[in-house]
Amino acid sequence: MEIWINPACSKCRSALSLLDAEGAEYTVRRYLEEVPGEDEIREVLERLGLEPWDITRTQEAVAAELGLKEWERDAGTRDRWIAALAAHPRLIQRPIITADDGTAVVARTEDAVRDALSR
Repeated sequence: MEIWINPACSKCRSALSLLDAEGAEYTVRRYLEEVPGEDEIREVLERLGLEPWDITRTQEAVAAELGLKEWERDAGTRDRWIAALAAHPRLIQRPIITADDGTAVVARTEDAVRDALSR
């Protein structure tokens, strides 16, 4: 499995601690440094079963600068949202774990991390 993290994020550090405690094998991706492209974001969204606005951190300063709260949330604006996430990766909710079975989870809680471990 792979986990997308921001090392400054306490939820990310907690998820890593739990993965380590469970002896999980995983790869760390510092997604602010190794930024996912639009196609990769689309793939992760499909694995999550979510839309781009579902994983967008709308409280970030750049979200306000872009006016994200006013953007429509529909099929017609989906690509615009994805482009914003690729251009401004800080907007991506974290951590995200992509499991070996082809699924993914936004791992902000211990239960979510355990769910990823069970896959």
